[in-house]
Amino acid sequence: MSIWQTTTLTNRYHALPKVFYREVMPQPLDNPKWIAWNAEFATQFGLPDQPDQELLVCFSGLQMPESFKPLAMKYAGHQFGVYNPDLGDGRGVLLAEITSLSGEVFDLHLKGAGLTPYSRMGDGRAVLRSTIREYLCSEAMAGLGIATTRALGMMVSDTLVYREQAEKGALLVRISQSHVRFGHFEHFFYTNQINELRLLVDKVIEWHYPQCLQADNPYADWFAQVVERTAKMIAQWQAVGFAHGVMNTDNMSILGQTFDYGPFGFLDDYDPSFICNHSDYQGRYAFNQQPRIGLWNLSALAHALSPLIDRGDLEQALSRYESLLNQYFSELMRQKLGLLTQQPGDSELFEQLFTLLAKHRVDYTRFMRQLSCLDHADEQSVIDLVADRDAGQRWLEHYLQRCQQEKDAQGHLVSVSQRCATMRNHNPKYILRNYLAQIAIERAEQGDYRELERLTNVLRHPFSEQIENEHYAQLPPDWGKTLSISCSS
Repeated sequence: MSIWQTTTLTNRYHALPKVFYREVMPQPLDNPKWIAWNAEFATQFGLPDQPDQELLVCFSGLQMPESFKPLAMKYAGHQFGVYNPDLGDGRGVLLAEITSLSGEVFDLHLKGAGLTPYSRMGDGRAVLRSTIREYLCSEAMAGLGIATTRALGMMVSDTLVYREQAEKGALLVRISQSHVRFGHFEHFFYTNQINELRLLVDKVIEWHYPQCLQADNPYADWFAQVVERTAKMIAQWQAVGFAHGVMNTDNMSILGQTFDYGPFGFLDDYDPSFICNHSDYQGRYAFNQQPRIGLWNLSALAHALSPLIDRGDLEQALSRYESLLNQYFSELMRQKLGLLTQQPGDSELFEQLFTLLAKHRVDYTRFMRQLSCLDHADEQSVIDLVADRDAGQRWLEHYLQRCQQEKDAQGHLVSVSQRCATMRNHNPKYILRNYLAQIAIERAEQGDYRELERLTNVLRHPFSEQIENEHYAQLPPDWGKTLSISCSS
């Protein structure tokens, strides 16, 4: 019996008018083979914990089950601040929607499936290195508790794809609650297809925000929730030191989920102006610009929704963005510092910390994790991470004095061991540093996928000690801090 006969699939996006998409068949890869399969995730959908030949045939495009109705979505977007109407799924194909065993509906999607009507000058393919990077980072973000798309698995092939050089073509099987982007709404607005714009909003609310239907003004309530989810996501990025790299509106999920991984990067040395995309010549998407760009993108979405939502309601929702982001970020930073309550002077403590880390180029993840280990390490272990030991000691003394104000529910002073145990649940020991991804990629390109599997498993448990994997927490070598990452990476 076929696996698809016992799996619940739907085609609700395919049921929309044809103006929303173009039907397209994936183009088969030559001699495809699985190199990774997300067993734990797959079983949530009733799929096997090991991929079989049937799954390989289906997902590589060799043979489509009747329950799949593959399509490429049409959308538009602002890319580096400039509106581009000629966008859509250029290398992605939505196969169907799949229902998990818990009853949630997700998109079943291929990335790197070949030419579509929206490929423009591209070939519709994905190379092995970019596929590995997305697979690794989506699992890393899920491990960190940050809303994200995920992947069922990936395969490599003998199909050659030409970027800077000839590389092996690969394919990612991606799972997301939705692939609808801010750019979908922009497309219908700028082409004056207002009925279709309204239909899309109706369907997004029906599928993903049903609670808004109970509001006095469902559309306004929905947009306010999009603003809040986006603010929360970006606050999480900032707290963990993640830079997306290409925050175009066509890369912004309507669900506030991290989406379309390309030239991303996690901070090594704390550098607020860190630019992870070597094509971002002006630094538009630098790490410290992400909160501002989030608001810019939401404003572009608001403009696209102006035929449906009163301007005052749009402005009111947008006006809450900064305070929501700051609220979420402050909560996350208090968790990372083991502070249960909000006290006057906390913002100053945070700012002094960021100034210290930036001035002395301190590794962000290492510093925060070491601060979480003062229950079994001495204070000097934290101070020694700062080149100016006196400055490090002054901040640490200030911080420890602040910790003396923390009391538990019974009014007792929170102990060092209590505080640190909590902090270690919010300060990862393991992140996807670019050099770690590069090592896994280079070995995979030689046909050795063991490092890819090991690294993936480490990243799924970033807060655990994992003594046997201690080397994955090491600081990057010099070459690892200067990797050039492009959109094709």
